[in-house]
Amino acid sequence: MPDMSNMERMKSGKLYICTDEEIAREQLKCQEKLYDFNQTRPMQRELRAKLLRELLAEVGGNCYVEPPLHANWGCHTHFGNNVYANFNLTLVDDTDIYVGDSVMFGPNVTLTAAGHPVDPELRKRVAQFNLPIHIGNNVWIGAGAVVLPGVRIGDNSVIGAGSVVTRDIPSGVVAFGNPCRVYRAISERDREYYYKDLRVDL
Repeated sequence: MPDMSNMERMKSGKLYICTDEEIAREQLKCQEKLYDFNQTRPMQRELRAKLLRELLAEVGGNCYVEPPLHANWGCHTHFGNNVYANFNLTLVDDTDIYVGDSVMFGPNVTLTAAGHPVDPELRKRVAQFNLPIHIGNNVWIGAGAVVLPGVRIGDNSVIGAGSVVTRDIPSGVVAFGNPCRVYRAISERDREYYYKDLRVDL
């Protein structure tokens, strides 16, 4: 059986050489669409939504991404419904990134499904691997957080600002830090107080 092409290896989790010419040609097409999206004016909401649907693999209803958006591809990222991303969302989506419904991203969040081996000789050859990221429903990822390859974040969880998420985070928790760790479960108190000692009045 012949070995897989670099394009096939790209989504397999195996090492591949990321300077492959076929990959570069396909990626350039995505970059052209991304450029168009980022050049839209604030009043061009309908055009912005149309370009986002053309750029990403899937876009559910009522999604909004504040430019600039940065992406290696774009076409490997899947959005559910009601996704909101503040400015400078970075998608290193050399393989699939799955984002559930009602997910919010603060400014300057990075989702990186790609990594490079530690071995210096492999890195000299520009070897890369990619592992999919899965973000559940109703997740809030705070400003400046970084989510690394292969991570899963469960439904309803909150990732604190500036966190580096190196491993899976379960559902229904508040997690933060570098590396990101679970701090506590989301509780009844969170229904009563929305921030420190500020009481919910809605």
